[in-house]
Amino acid sequence: MTEPIHPGGHVVKVELQIDQVTVVNPAEATATVRCILGPVRLGARFGHIRDSAEVIDLELTQILAYFGRSVDELDPVHTALVTFQGTGVQHLTSATQRSGWQAIQGVNPPP
Repeated sequence: MTEPIHPGGHVVKVELQIDQVTVVNPAEATATVRCILGPVRLGARFGHIRDSAEVIDLELTQILAYFGRSVDELDPVHTALVTFQGTGVQHLTSATQRSGWQAIQGVNPPP
């Protein structure tokens, strides 16, 4: 995964916590998430699951927030139903009392 560099030469990192995930097909999943580092914008690329060696390369292709309204970005502490497309969706897991929350890390697309 290539990390976009924003003006000034810094990479804008983002992180989402996964509550529930549904794998739609081998290259697509929907998930209820909470933004914990952001804002996260459409087109963000996720390449790492925190505390895991699993490889993912997922693009955020849809954000539904505020009672199902399509939005272009998700601010920290807000939740939304999102769609990811790419490789590694099978490694995404729903939160349980035992496992806790899974967090995925990535970068926003260039402005």
